[in-house]
Amino acid sequence: MSRKKEYIEEDVVEKAMHLFWVKGYEHTSLQMLEKQMGINKFSIYSSFGSKNGLYVESLKLYRHKVGTLIKDIERSNDAVLAIKAYFYKFLQLSAGNGFGKGCFITNTLNEIDAQGDLKIVEQVEHFRNDLRDVFFNQLMLKSGKEKKVAEAQADYLMISMIGLSSASKVCINSQLENYIENIFKGL
Repeated sequence: MSRKKEYIEEDVVEKAMHLFWVKGYEHTSLQMLEKQMGINKFSIYSSFGSKNGLYVESLKLYRHKVGTLIKDIERSNDAVLAIKAYFYKFLQLSAGNGFGKGCFITNTLNEIDAQGDLKIVEQVEHFRNDLRDVFFNQLMLKSGKEKKVAEAQADYLMISMIGLSSASKVCINSQLENYIENIFKGL
């Protein structure tokens, strides 16, 4: 007879996500995960199969959290203002002690290579494609931009988002706000 879990899976995944987000995959040990999550290695392996499996679940949870911010873009009638608001909300989501943690997906991209674990690469690609598609669709449909313009601006916004993610780890809020304001001057 199997033992009943004495923890809520989503809660422990959230704790693991924050640790992976700050430390990265390679610099997060199972001992650190045990301490952060409040469960033992056996429970980690039983629930997630491996550290990799837990990392993939952490990426899925992050995508879900950011997905709620993306829905705000889709609900808005003003695409550019909604996307700009998304950039500011991202800063709140990634806030850390002093400086931000960046974007968990961008941090993952910086740590793994394209030939890495396929499940991790798949989560990264889904996130990137979903976000770019939302930027593109909103710019084209709600702002009435031509397809080529909307594609170029969606790419620009994606690259700007990566820049914001990196900058949030080392810049102060006023610098980050200036960065965001300048991104949107030309849109």
